[in-house]
Formats: sequence, C-alpha cells, structure tokens
Amino acid sequence: MVEALTIVLAVALTRGWRSTLVGVAVAGIALTALVAALGPALTFIPIDALRIVVGALLLAFGLQWLRKAILRASGYKALHNEEEAFREERERAAAAGRDERAGLDWYAFTLSFKGVFLEGLEVVFIVISFGSTQSQLGLAAAAAAAAFVLVAGVGAVVRAPLTRVPENTIKFAVGLLLTTFGIFWAGEGIGVDWPGGDAAILALLGFLAVVSLVLVRLLRRARVSARLIEAEA
Repeated sequence: MVEALTIVLAVALTRGWRSTLVGVAVAGIALTALVAALGPALTFIPIDALRIVVGALLLAFGLQWLRKAILRASGYKALHNEEEAFREERERAAAAGRDERAGLDWYAFTLSFKGVFLEGLEVVFIVISFGSTQSQLGLAAAAAAAAFVLVAGVGAVVRAPLTRVPENTIKFAVGLLLTTFGIFWAGEGIGVDWPGGDAAILALLGFLAVVSLVLVRLLRRARVSARLIEAEA
C-alpha cells in the first residue's frame, strides 16, 4: 500500500487528482469484487486441499519477499527508496503526452489503476488466504481496509511519499510470516501432526528468523571479503 501510494501521489501531483482518483476507485472496486467472488468460493474446497494450495502459494510469495529482504539487508540489493521512486514517477508523468477523452486524463487513470490494482493483488491474495483457511474472511478484509485507510489518510495529509516507514524491515517481517504460515498450512494439508498444535507456528517463525539473520551475516562477510580481494588485486 505504501508503494501504491507513492505512484498515486506522483501522478496526482503532476497531472491532477480527478483522473487519478477515478483510477484508484475503479481498482478498489475490482479488488473488492475479487475478494467477494473468490473468498466464498474457496469454502467449497475441502480444508486439507485448501491448506495445501494456500500453503504453497504463501510459500511462493513469502520466500520471494524474504529472499529480497535478505539480499537488501546484506547489501547485495539496493534498499527500496520511496523518495527516489516518487521522483522517477513524477518525471515520467510530466514527460507523458496528454490523451483526454470523456473528461479523463487516461495516462493518470491508467497508471493509478495499474499501481493500485497490481499492488493490491498481493493484499487480496493474503486476505483470501488467511480469511478462507480460518473462516474469518470478513475480519481479514476489515484488517486490510484499516491498513488502506491508515496509509491513504497519512498520504492525503502529508502529500508526500512515506519515506520514514521502514518498508524493507516490514517486508522482511512479512516474508517471514508468510513463509511460516505457508510451511505450517501446507504441512497440515499433507497430514503433518505439528508438535504443540498452533504453537508450532512460533517455533517455525523463530527458526526461519534465525536462519535468515545468519544468512544476512554470512552474505555481509562474503561481500566484505570480495571487496578486500578486489582492493588487493
């Protein structure tokens, strides 16, 4: 949502708010429709099969986020910079031509719709995954809506990218959580009897956190060693 806000603000401040907000609204309606359609449909799938599918998809998302977070923390990948992303989006928006039909700036509409919809798909996936497996779709959707209101509210007040939000740290934590639940639910789906029941989630989370931090430290050392070798050469 922070990344979507950066795109929306950059387009709105450069090309105007009306078309941009229409794009945001249409994307929001499309995402809401996905939750409303897919969420209840998943309740007809047997719970074990659902947990295997959801667990596998959570692992795919979680490991991708965790890999990027580890590479960023170790210095092998540049940290995501919302201020730089904001500047680049404004430059592209200012350089784009005007195509106004039906009273809309279609560049502003398309870019804001795409930014909100694509970033929102990850949110929708998480809402459906957690909500359907725990039979709490409404609660999961309400939590996502609260996060949206919070980010949008702050963005509307400051009218600037949320550069002080520790986005990379948040992604590290979310990657760990998604990977943890992915392992747990996929394991339950194939019949694993986790020691301690749901308490095993905490053990899995702790294990993955330790492994990730060890990988960060090892990669940092490898990076320093590589620099020293290059300097000596």
